[in-house]
Amino acid sequence: MKKVWIAMAAVLFALSAVASDGSEEIEKKGFLTTKWCAENDMFKDCRLETAVCGYAGCFKTWEFGDPIREELVLYVHDDGKYYRIDLGKLHRSELDEAINRNEVTVIGSYDAKNDRIVAREFKAPPPPKKSFFKGCL
Repeated sequence: MKKVWIAMAAVLFALSAVASDGSEEIEKKGFLTTKWCAENDMFKDCRLETAVCGYAGCFKTWEFGDPIREELVLYVHDDGKYYRIDLGKLHRSELDEAINRNEVTVIGSYDAKNDRIVAREFKAPPPPKKSFFKGCL
């Protein structure tokens, strides 16, 4: 019986140590874009090369094979600020449907020390419906 109590105490101690690592579970909804676009207030017109090399116009100097320097952020309208996104175990290709889109929900843990969200999963809004333009151009 004494061994059971010691084992339970060890498990509780381990759980409290994991819970107190400075991260908390979080679910935020906002505009998923790159850091450069968020800092320059270019949301709808964000250039896609910023997802590869980090700033607009970088395609002029960036060579194929150079390391990718992407910094994805989630701009939250309610907070008026952006949160850096660490993809964690998610692959970058999974986010292709969510990049430069509004109403993207990122679920993960918030690391207050580094001010970033370690993403566990995300939910992208459905694609826009097809519309038919009536009229002449």
